[in-house]
Amino acid sequence: MCVCVLVRGSAIAKIIGHNVKASNRFDPMVKMWVYEEMIDGRKLTEIINTEHENVKYLPGHKMPKNVVAVPDVTEATSGADFLIFVIPHQFIGKICDQMKPHVKPGAIGVSLIKGIDEGPDGLTLISNIIRSKLEIEVSVLMGANIASEVAEEKFCETTIGATNESNGKIFKELLQTPNFRITVVKESDTVELCGALKNIVAVGAGFCDGLGFGDNTKAAVIRLGLMEMVAFSKLFCKSSAVNSATFLESCGVADLITTCYGGRNRRVAEAFARSSSLCSLMCASSVINPQTQSFCWFPLFVSVYQICFEGRQVKEFISCLQNHPEHM
Repeated sequence: MCVCVLVRGSAIAKIIGHNVKASNRFDPMVKMWVYEEMIDGRKLTEIINTEHENVKYLPGHKMPKNVVAVPDVTEATSGADFLIFVIPHQFIGKICDQMKPHVKPGAIGVSLIKGIDEGPDGLTLISNIIRSKLEIEVSVLMGANIASEVAEEKFCETTIGATNESNGKIFKELLQTPNFRITVVKESDTVELCGALKNIVAVGAGFCDGLGFGDNTKAAVIRLGLMEMVAFSKLFCKSSAVNSATFLESCGVADLITTCYGGRNRRVAEAFARSSSLCSLMCASSVINPQTQSFCWFPLFVSVYQICFEGRQVKEFISCLQNHPEHM
């Protein structure tokens, strides 16, 4: 069975490359689609295939020789039984359209893409875009997984959300290592929402750092943000069951803490709070507009949105904490 990784997922491709070599269940060659770029006069795919290192996105880490970089997404996709999606969310629709005629019948996918798309019909999970365009079953993987630390084989945990239990087991076999421990749960939508919503909370944590509020305030942001994540997920999933225990998995509280202390959104928000620089604001664009579906009763989410996009003063962020309801 063949595996295709749609990158920027070199750290994951490294894991998969080692795992398929040690298994008699999977084809030993992993095709990794790479957007072709020129690096010092050489094609990035050529560098990866000769030096076995993604010098742009994962420098300093050698990749297994059975991971082959392919510049054509249709060639990479053709014949693959397993599709691993690790690309910026804004490109997923276009890439799926290119892939569609070449997707093997019966192929399954897993998305590592964190984010939610906003379209004419409201908010849409990235996994649902993949499902609708490619007509395949899609699981999701989310967790406290900083790519460089995963590549360095530092211990971490992650969560696979798979409504199809057998698919979850396959992806766990394909991806798990002694230092990359995976838990599989059925609440796929909840797992995916965690990966997106924690970015909003991380922006709030960055505001706290930039304003010098201290660790006590930041802890309150994390707790209240987690409350809103749970409430938002229950509202978004409507009739679907949302198990609160899922938020105690790596996709939930662990990823939230990691992002609120070390993530890019936190760093950008801190810089914005210190300088009020509009250029610093751009990286916070992954924040969901809470007004899209009248989610205006989420004080922290709404406050972050208003500061980022409506000109509200960042110093007013504290008011959303002071007036936050004790229970939701």
